[in-house]
Amino acid sequence: MLGAVSLFAFAQVQAQDFKIAFFNGQRVLDESAPAKLASSRIEQEFSKRKKDLDEVNERFRNAYRKYEKDAPSLSESERLRRQRELTEMDQDFNRKQRIFNEDLAQRRQEEAIALGERALKIVRQIAEAEKIDIVVQDASYVNPRIDITDKVLKALSK
Repeated sequence: MLGAVSLFAFAQVQAQDFKIAFFNGQRVLDESAPAKLASSRIEQEFSKRKKDLDEVNERFRNAYRKYEKDAPSLSESERLRRQRELTEMDQDFNRKQRIFNEDLAQRRQEEAIALGERALKIVRQIAEAEKIDIVVQDASYVNPRIDITDKVLKALSK
């Protein structure tokens, strides 16, 4: 019995010396100044391609509306030719849109990875400076007292 009590007392002393913190990586990706800047940069980088894609889509819509209007008066061969053109236009648009979306997603991921690496360096610096033993990133519940996310956001904005 005495051994169990002294083991419990030792565990209590050890727990008091143990320092834990929490870091919300998603908040950093959503709210940090570098994340907002990267998002703006990516939007600007892809704006011309987006505009071109919108123009291709508008041309397809106009051609489709014209086809629907003209279809009753078209010969069978002309109707088939225009249907093939519309199909090709639609396939071209879908291909360009898929490539655009893949490129955009890849670019966003590159920026998120770079920001995540920067944030983790800052987390390590804060942990070392404040003598934190462990920093947890995912948790079901976090007491705001141990949340260092605001410190990371502030350091990232410098």
